[in-house]
Amino acid sequence: MSVSTEPRTWRAVEQVMGLPISLALRGRHAGDDAARAAWSAAVAQLREVDAVFSTYRPDSCVSRLNRGELDLVDCPPEVHEVLALAEQAYADSGGAFDVWRADRDGRRMLDADGVVKGWATQRASRILADLPATDGCLSAGGDLVCWTPTGADPWQIGIEDPARPDRLIARIPVRDGAVATSGFAHRGAHIVDARTGAVAIGLASVTVVAPDLTSADVDATSAYAHGAQALDWLATRPGRAGVVVLADGSVHTFATPGRR
Repeated sequence: MSVSTEPRTWRAVEQVMGLPISLALRGRHAGDDAARAAWSAAVAQLREVDAVFSTYRPDSCVSRLNRGELDLVDCPPEVHEVLALAEQAYADSGGAFDVWRADRDGRRMLDADGVVKGWATQRASRILADLPATDGCLSAGGDLVCWTPTGADPWQIGIEDPARPDRLIARIPVRDGAVATSGFAHRGAHIVDARTGAVAIGLASVTVVAPDLTSADVDATSAYAHGAQALDWLATRPGRAGVVVLADGSVHTFATPGRR
């Protein structure tokens, strides 16, 4: 996804959690010392999350948990918060979304990335949203959360064509909320339907607009895991909107009751 901004927008970017984390601010504090301090604090918080949840860092809490060096009771509160969100997502998706998987030896392994990215970015955005009279858009690998306390024009979020990422298929205005996309355009076929253990098929991409990025990210992944039934499942999720691109390239928009 891309963000259309105004010329006087201040931007910053860091690589965290294996992703480009980028910020756009406009308004009173755009680019000043307060904004830079808030940005540094947000990035530091994201690095702390990575130290807990990364499956690529051998010293992370999750890696140690998966090796049997820790029990869940030994993990910090953030792990239990994420697991509670994951349990709800598992129930809401009918089992299509699951952060637990079995390794080659049949051991139960935790990979909470499907929850953590959106959850962590939403948390970090609160630090930045405390800047008075300042609008913001925080992106993690293209999934983003926006806020506009100044009442200015909404952020314009461009939705990529999964077959041609250099082309937009839609533009979504967002004042206060979040947008997340799941698909194969940048990472290939990687989303598994946990009910079957097979890679999900039938879709090219799913973009979900929701009040917060935790919900948007989890719902986009859950919908993609449902494959050809994605639109039917999304119809059960209140307060959602977005775009679904089927494997044949057809584009479908949706909005459910409760969407502001």
